[in-house]
Amino acid sequence: QVYLVESGGGLVQAGGSLGLSCAASGSIFRLGAMGWYRQAPGKQRELVAQVTAMGSTNYGDAVKGRTTISVDKVEKTAWLQMNGLTPEDTAVYYCSANLTALESAVPRDYWGQGTQVTVSS
Repeated sequence: QVYLVESGGGLVQAGGSLGLSCAASGSIFRLGAMGWYRQAPGKQRELVAQVTAMGSTNYGDAVKGRTTISVDKVEKTAWLQMNGLTPEDTAVYYCSANLTALESAVPRDYWGQGTQVTVSS
């Protein structure tokens, strides 16, 4: 079993900041990419930020310049910091990890349950 447990989120005022964390645990053999996606009502899930298996970072166009992601592969934990929030950032934020479980020979994507972020104007 693999678990991704998210923390943070909630209600934030426009212009404020947000910090999310995600810890992966369980029968993990190898951790690859780890990051965050979000899904707003009526919209497709989109990338927020990701650290790849090689250690490079990718940011979604909507959050570039005001978002920072960091991942500790030893602790298997990811942190997301977003600044200058607007109501358009309101969404459910999902932690994602591409990893190989002990009981599997191939890596696959795992997802957290999601945490609601609401930005009030």
